[in-house]
Parts: sequence; structure tokens; C-alpha cells
Amino acid sequence: MSPAPAVIEVRELTRRFGTFVAVDRVTFDVFEGEIFGYLGANGAGKSTTIRMLCGLLAPSDGTARVAGIDVGRDPEAVKRRIGYMSQKFSLYPDLQVLENLEFFAGMYGIGGRRFERRADELLQTMQLGESRHTRTSDLPGGFRQRLALACSILHEPRILFLDEPTAGVDPGARRDFWRLVRSLAVRGTTVLVTTHYMDEAEYCDRVGLMVDGRLAALDSPAGLKQEFIRDAMIEVHSIDDRLRGVVTRLPGVRSMEPFGSAWHVRVQSGASLDRVVQSIMALGVPSGDIESVSPTLEDVFLEVVGRAR
Repeated sequence: MSPAPAVIEVRELTRRFGTFVAVDRVTFDVFEGEIFGYLGANGAGKSTTIRMLCGLLAPSDGTARVAGIDVGRDPEAVKRRIGYMSQKFSLYPDLQVLENLEFFAGMYGIGGRRFERRADELLQTMQLGESRHTRTSDLPGGFRQRLALACSILHEPRILFLDEPTAGVDPGARRDFWRLVRSLAVRGTTVLVTTHYMDEAEYCDRVGLMVDGRLAALDSPAGLKQEFIRDAMIEVHSIDDRLRGVVTRLPGVRSMEPFGSAWHVRVQSGASLDRVVQSIMALGVPSGDIESVSPTLEDVFLEVVGRAR
């Protein structure tokens, strides 16, 4: 039983483009104050789902309610109650930072002293105070990202949709952005965020994994790891691609997948971890380049995709 009410309710939601099914009978709830991650590869159906929930695209079948409003019957009412930040930032590059805020304030009917108060608050929160008169096109990517977030929450929505919000920005800017998102959630804002960055999903309360238009798994990050990765995991730091063909044939090894500049080796429950490590060392890998690690959501995603397909 959830401690908070569901503010997004999705039931058998489907979207077809001709004969192509982009979103296939997806069902889930998002609860008040939750950060809900919607994870998947490009083309998995994440952005199509979020566009339907924001009232930008009509469902082909199924239903969705956002803030109690049926998105298929009254999409305009949904738009007035949510914040939305697209992956393209939706900013006007020729306008100054403050002018972009003024433009969006006009869309939301916010003016006068209310706008001045809210703009000052957001510029301080987003650390954009010294850039208020800077042309938006002259801002670094991370600063534009913060400005886009400020514009999307100018009207203080209780539900915020973020569609691939950190695409194309550096890791430091991504961390700063997620600190801002978590601070919004702490204050009660419900956040649904789509991403293909597996490390970002660790910040979410729950994660839905999309594979080819279907919701293949849904749980907390810890719950997903417990459900899908019960094997021991070894990280092998090596750039030698020839290792894979040999290691995957070792007794007890379930799989070996690339992980950045290393490999993640899954060792079946009950198999001798020490024996596998010794066998990898015998292939010329120093002991210091082999370590036991906990599974990541990237490991989970690879497992979920493999099962789904």
C-alpha cells in the first residue's frame, strides 16, 4: 500500500503510428512526491508515453489520468496543471535569461509582483542570478538546462514531466541538475523523468524499464537488482576483447558484458568465485584489475532486455 495517492494513473495505454506500435498496453501508477524513472533505449517508447501523458499526443487505446484528468478527453486541462521540459530545452536562444522567464510567465498568466518574486526565487535556486541579462545562446549547456527547468516550474506545478532532460550535457551538469530535481521532490513535486542514462535512474524512487514499447519491469532500483541479478558480479578492468570468448566458457560464468572500460562478469550462484578469479588471472589479468562489485541498473537492463526479446 502506497503512503501517497496516485497522481498519474496509466491503464493499457497504447499508441500506434499506422501498423507500428510505439507504446503497447502500458500500465503503471505514479504517486505524489515520487521521482519515477522511465528508462529505456532510444526508440523504446519513452517519449511517446510522456507526450500522451502531457496531452500532446492522443492515445490510440487505453486510458491515462493526470491530476485526476483524463488526458484523452481534456488534454488542455492537463497542460494547465503540469510542468513539461522537453529534451530540446524549448528556449528562445536570442532572448536573455530573464526574457525567457517573462515569456513563459505570460503563457501561464503570471505577471506583476508575483512574477518578480517567482523569477528572483528561481534565478537564485538555479544559480542564474548573475546571468539574468545574458543571452540564452551564450550560456553553457548546463546553465541552459537549469533555465529550461526554471521555465517549466515557473507556475509551481505539482506534477513535472522531464523528457530526456540531461541529453547532451556533461556529467557535472547532470549531477547538478539531479540535485535540483531531488529538492523539488522533497518539497512535494511529483516527477516523471525519461532517460537512457542508467546511472541517473539510481536517483529515482521507482523505475519502469521499457523494451520495444512494452513496460518490461517496474520496481525500486534495489528491488530490480534483487529480482533480476541474483548472481555474484566481478568487474574486470581490461580492454582486451579476446577475453570475452574465453571467460564466458569458464565453468560457473553466466555472462560477460562490457561496462565502460571494463567488463562485468556474472558468476552463477553456487559456483566458486575464487576459481573464476584465478582462471581470469591465468589469462594474464593482474589481481588488482579484478574486484567483486554490486550489480548496477545497467546490468539489470541488459538482463531485462535479454528476457523480453
